[in-house]
Amino acid sequence: MRSIDTPPQVKNVDGKDEPRKKWKPSEWVFGSKLAESGRLQEPSIQHRKACTVAGIEGMTIHGLRRSFGTLAEWVECPVGVAAQIMGHKPSATAEKHYRQRPLDLLRVWHTKIEAWILEQASIEFKPKKAKPGLKVVTIA
Repeated sequence: MRSIDTPPQVKNVDGKDEPRKKWKPSEWVFGSKLAESGRLQEPSIQHRKACTVAGIEGMTIHGLRRSFGTLAEWVECPVGVAAQIMGHKPSATAEKHYRQRPLDLLRVWHTKIEAWILEQASIEFKPKKAKPGLKVVTIA
């Protein structure tokens, strides 16, 4: 699997790999050259493919969101952080006007939640240090 910061490789006529010209990393985590917006917006097709590979039937994207929100409590993640990771708009006055969370803070909590879930599944996980400078998430 390649990093979003690694240019895709193309085969030249000799069958050798060479970096694609005029490539730059996407500003989006789930970027798409085919989407008009430049990012994926309809995840259900890939979700169904992943569920098929994993042998899971009936798992909806909304079910994953509910599970994520519930499991985030096990690592004592602040409710507002979990809600923001899930893409919810702020509901309380403090969340709307006083809480500014950079993406790096959300990443810290997301990594803790992910590590705990994988630990519960007996899957070894060692997170890599993320490169700073990804797009900041702001909810209006």
